[in-house]
Amino acid sequence: MAKVVITQPLHKDGTAILEAEKLEVCVANAGEPQDYLPFVADADGLIIRIGHIDRETMEKCPNLKVIGRPGVGVDNVDVKAATELGIPVVIAPGANSRSVAECAFTMMFAAAKDMVRADRETRRGNFKVRSEYKAYEISDKTLGLIGYGHIGSILAHMSAAVGMKVKVYDPFVSAEVIEKEGFTYCKDIAPILSDADVISLHVPLTDKTRNLIARAELEAMKSSAILINCARGGIINEQDLYEALKNNVIQAACLDVFEKEPVPADDPLLSLDNVIAYPHMAGQTREAASNVARGAALGVAAVLRGEKWKAVCNPEVYNHPRWKDR
Repeated sequence: MAKVVITQPLHKDGTAILEAEKLEVCVANAGEPQDYLPFVADADGLIIRIGHIDRETMEKCPNLKVIGRPGVGVDNVDVKAATELGIPVVIAPGANSRSVAECAFTMMFAAAKDMVRADRETRRGNFKVRSEYKAYEISDKTLGLIGYGHIGSILAHMSAAVGMKVKVYDPFVSAEVIEKEGFTYCKDIAPILSDADVISLHVPLTDKTRNLIARAELEAMKSSAILINCARGGIINEQDLYEALKNNVIQAACLDVFEKEPVPADDPLLSLDNVIAYPHMAGQTREAASNVARGAALGVAAVLRGEKWKAVCNPEVYNHPRWKDR
C-alpha cells in the first residue's frame, strides 16, 4: 500500500479521495522538514499545506514519487530539485481563484470605507470617528492590477462592475487580450503606481518579484492609495511598507500574506490601525478548500498510479528516466 503524508490536515473531500484509492494517509502536523521527515522518509507521496521541502529532504526520501500543493504557489518547493529527481509537483490551478478575488474585492471596500479602524474606535466609545472623513467611494476610482491570471481577471471584472476603471500590468499577457476585456494595458508598473487608487498584487513570488514593491514604489503611489496583497509574502518589502504606512505615504494596506507565517503577534505591521490583516485565509473558503484539496489529491493519486497528470508545475519532469516507459 502506497503511503501519502500530509503536512497538516487536508479538507475531508481531498482525504476521501486518497482513502478511496486505498492509500495509507498520514498527517504529520508539521511543516518544517526536520519535523515531518520521520513520517515522510518512507512515503510515496507528500502533500504540503503549510511548510516547505528542499532538495536535501527529497534525497532522504527514496520512495518519494510525487509532491502535491493544494493551490498554485510553489515557492515553498524546490521545483528544480524535484524535476531533477523525477518527482512531479502537482498543483490545483484555478481551484481557489474566485475565493481569493472575492477576498481582495472585500478588502478594497473595507479599506476604502475605513471600516476596520472605525469599528475599533466605535467599540472604544469614539463616535466622533465618523467625522474624520477618511472613507471614500469606489466608483470612478482606478484599480491597478499587477498580475492578470485567473484571480486578477476575476477581480478586474468585479471591480469594473461597480464603476471602477481598471489598469493592468502583466508582462506575460498581451495588450490585445487586456484591451479586448475593456481594460487599460500598461507596459510597465509606473502608470499603476502613479494613477491607481487601489493596487492589488496577483503574481507569484520569484527572484524577479521579491521586493517588487519597496520604498521607491510606495513613494510613487498616491497618498490615498490602498495596497492589497493576497498573493505571497515577500513581494512587498515589509519594513518599507511599515514606514510608508506609519508616515501616511499611502492610506492603507490589506495583507492576507506575510513574509513570515504564521505572522508573529508582535509584527510591527500589526500595530498600525491602517492595516487590515488576514491569516493567509483568502483561499480558505469552504468551496475553495474543497476544490484545492480535491485537485491535489486527484493529482497525487493519479501520479502514484503511474499516470502523467497534466496539472503539474514542472511538466518537463516527464522526460526524466523514471517516466521513460510510462
